[in-house]
Amino acid sequence: MALAINVSLSSSGISSSSFPSSELKVSQIGSLRLSDRINVSAASLSFSGKRSSVKPLNVQSITKESMVSQAASMVASEVTEKLDVVEVEDFEELAKRLENASPLEIMDKALEKFGNDIAIAFSGAEDVALIEYAHLTGRPYRVFSLDTGRLNPETYRLFDTVEKHYGIRIEYMFPDAVEVQALVRNKGLFSFYEDGHQECCRIRKVRPLRRALKGLRAWITGQRKDQSPGTRSEIPVVQIDPVFEGLDGGAGSLVKWNPVANVEGNDVWNFLRTMDVPVNTLHAAGYVSIGCEPCTRAVLPGQHEREGRWWWGDAKAKECGLHKGNIKENNNGNATANVNGTSTVADIFKSENVVNLSRQGIENLMKLENRKEAWIVVLYAPWCPFCQAMEASFDELADKLAGNGVKVAKFRADGDQKEFAKRDLQLGSFPTILVFSKNSSRPIKYPSEKRDVDSLTSFLNLVR
Repeated sequence: MALAINVSLSSSGISSSSFPSSELKVSQIGSLRLSDRINVSAASLSFSGKRSSVKPLNVQSITKESMVSQAASMVASEVTEKLDVVEVEDFEELAKRLENASPLEIMDKALEKFGNDIAIAFSGAEDVALIEYAHLTGRPYRVFSLDTGRLNPETYRLFDTVEKHYGIRIEYMFPDAVEVQALVRNKGLFSFYEDGHQECCRIRKVRPLRRALKGLRAWITGQRKDQSPGTRSEIPVVQIDPVFEGLDGGAGSLVKWNPVANVEGNDVWNFLRTMDVPVNTLHAAGYVSIGCEPCTRAVLPGQHEREGRWWWGDAKAKECGLHKGNIKENNNGNATANVNGTSTVADIFKSENVVNLSRQGIENLMKLENRKEAWIVVLYAPWCPFCQAMEASFDELADKLAGNGVKVAKFRADGDQKEFAKRDLQLGSFPTILVFSKNSSRPIKYPSEKRDVDSLTSFLNLVR
């Protein structure tokens, strides 16, 4: 006795092609509905030969409801199995495998894995290299940008040029108009010069970014380890984003790719020139790191690229919050790289001709009114990238002035000493350079950001 069962599935429901064995597309998951029709026609249940009066043992009647339940269970089981495969991706292990990969290879892997659910974050600076790498993969890609309303005109013109050059449309994200209106009405247009830039950045950049990322499962950034040695030195090429959430919501729902993490700035620029990529014209005017117009300026020779951002604040505040997950606060409240949860920062200014002043030592120096020698002292923090950037020139200055009537010294002014330094030593941001002349009790603060040997020597000759 043969039992024939024909199950027909509606076109909007479950079919044998809905779940190819090789992959599961996330977009298909949301299209499965257990209420989709399963038609079992009366004619499809038939027996061959004569009707039998013998009922087989342990055979339950087959109903439309039981078929729906069985099909739903099979689908749910397959979906769960496929999702488990997606969730177990070990991005920490993947980062290790890609550590020595080229930016192009990393970009290709990112676009291959996430397709239309990933986008490049473009700021209008040298991160245009990311778009060129994506273009070179030959894969489709998306680009988004945060229009804060305070960008330079040159940046807006670059956006237009990039769209035409690559034949793309940048997906712009804007701040909430009500929030911006409240900030400006309450505090004015330039409040960040007085009480810090974090509130403005949070409204104009961080919150719009959060909205953009909620529509994605991964994003691609132009972070490099050498951009800010104190805060970005341990960036992996790919990671689970520790701060922002993606499309599915919750911790671990967003993946962050940093294809140029291991590339130095000079190599990025060599790539841009070789490929004839359009760049922001501000770069030719001395701008390296480019953000909003009121908070960005050109840097001088010998200065670190991030020194052109929020120059009026502490070096530890040279981040806007977009990459907060790669930064941590150490016990002294100073920003350091955060990947493995630990950080050690070596001391700087190690020339044998640089005097290391203690708190008592610099207090005694302040009390002297008639000194035998003039002193030049740098107030520093070893984790500060701008202090690190001037180390070579300050050590050279110490060696040059040895035995010439000027003492060169350093005083570590972060941590427990910071309030004292701000109160009594005119500390505003790191580094701060003071000159104690022979006949003045009060130190003279070096006013320039030119920290090369010649500039420091010229100032010393004028005031010592």
